[in-house]
Amino acid sequence: MPTITALTLYPIKSCAGIELQSAMLTETGLSVATVYDREWMVVDNDGQCLTQREYPKMALIRPSLINGKLVLEIKGAMPLEIPLAQAESTQRKTLQVQIWDDFLLACDEGESCAAWFSSVLGIACRLVRFHPSVSRVANNQWTGNKNVPTHFSDAYPLLLLSEASLTDLNQKLTTRGLASVPMNRFRPNIVIDGIAAFEEDYADSLTMGEVDQAICLKPIKPCPRCPMPAVDQLTGQAGDNPVDVLQTYRANAMLDGAVTFGMNVIVSEGFGRNLKLGDILELHLAF
Repeated sequence: MPTITALTLYPIKSCAGIELQSAMLTETGLSVATVYDREWMVVDNDGQCLTQREYPKMALIRPSLINGKLVLEIKGAMPLEIPLAQAESTQRKTLQVQIWDDFLLACDEGESCAAWFSSVLGIACRLVRFHPSVSRVANNQWTGNKNVPTHFSDAYPLLLLSEASLTDLNQKLTTRGLASVPMNRFRPNIVIDGIAAFEEDYADSLTMGEVDQAICLKPIKPCPRCPMPAVDQLTGQAGDNPVDVLQTYRANAMLDGAVTFGMNVIVSEGFGRNLKLGDILELHLAF
């Protein structure tokens, strides 16, 4: 049976994640201590999102939640502390930002945050937080025409991967004389064990609990892969890209030949309920 072996929250898009013992499910993904997945994002002076694709050093910015603050640390810089409590809406400075094809207003986190990120990344940039009154939804083509909200994720609330799929990839890497890679290269929110390699691709749903406490996770779209898995999440350096090997056997005709690894997931049932490490799910195949 599928068993949850890892839960990871990424408070800031493209920065390091926080490994969790348990997390609450919301429409926009995982949440803990009132912090939501990809609730923050770094943007340049034009409001364009910055990611590890261009700035691999972002992997080294490590968040933690301490005493009502989001604390960010990176070697060579003083920690940055960001209060989690948001100011009243009339006191917020807003910026128009762009994440892929979406343009929306976001809350500017101020000059001290901008100076810290600009110094760390070596480019003029700012930190923004998802505005509570703004709506951004996943692509209805894949959600069954449901309006599924998300924050600053690439497209969907959750990313799911199985241990077996990574093992399969690492076997192919080592056969070619390449180093194996850890799961964090692919930045999933939920990792499961106890299924065959790539069985998550064929899941209609993953469920847990009785009727009045039911949780239902629905994989809806294979996750196309970009150059980011080349970035070592511990060093912030780009090297051999495991996607090059995935290209030999994971090109997906459903997505015009894009290389896919992992599944984008929406929460169908269970908002406000918790997932924890060791939870056993039931996988329902789509055929």
